[in-house]
Amino acid sequence: MTVRFRFVLRAVEAVRPWGDEAPRLGWFILTDGWYWIEAGGHELLRYADPARAEAFAGPDAVREPPYVDYHVVRLWEDLVDLMPRIMEPVPPDLADFVPDRRLRVEGSAAPDAEAAISWAEGHVLDMGHLRAAPDIRFRRAVSGGDDTMTITWAHASEPDDDDPIRFTAPATGRVSVPTEAFTAAVTDFDRDLFAAMEERVGALEASGPPPGVELDTIHLRHEHRDRATWLRRALDRTPDTDWPAVRSGAELLGRPTGTSAERA
Repeated sequence: MTVRFRFVLRAVEAVRPWGDEAPRLGWFILTDGWYWIEAGGHELLRYADPARAEAFAGPDAVREPPYVDYHVVRLWEDLVDLMPRIMEPVPPDLADFVPDRRLRVEGSAAPDAEAAISWAEGHVLDMGHLRAAPDIRFRRAVSGGDDTMTITWAHASEPDDDDPIRFTAPATGRVSVPTEAFTAAVTDFDRDLFAAMEERVGALEASGPPPGVELDTIHLRHEHRDRATWLRRALDRTPDTDWPAVRSGAELLGRPTGTSAERA
């Protein structure tokens, strides 16, 4: 099983500046493109749109990939934000708690229940900017000599009148890979994105912004250098998890957490 975070950047001249009265470009805006996740032979975030897929494959058509069309840095930012939490191994007695998408707090709730839900949601990839987005979660497990990262996903399997968007991956899925391979995939994504953006930043420093578009190239270079440190800093952080509160909250929510002998 393998996992990869993939992307294609839109051509610079096709990137739409933000703002109508004062159009501007920036580092975030310049990452406009398409992204998807390869996991165990499946392509997460690939649209189930035959017409779009055929257009991408056709020899004379506009070649727009059939994947999520958004700023690639958004996927990168959300992964970087998750890394400190998902790199912390999940104790065996809480292994089934992370993938549970039914967790809800009705009205006021005990602080421990809130803590448990917050901890579980800290393993969810933020897809709130997408329509009909799948629920994608990560869970690391260390047991004996095994160290694995499990990726689970779930999305609606049938279109409806309100939201016809669907993806090609199975409605639910689970893929486990060595944690070392997962970390390498995130690192490769980081390296490839910054290599591509280095070309863009350098070219715009040399040419200046397009006519009528505001772009501070000095700030662009500064932001590029700063963002290049984010993943390293995230991997150096360790979450301060209150395990007693998480376990107590899980029990309050009706999720058994095993015996004390099973707790890590």
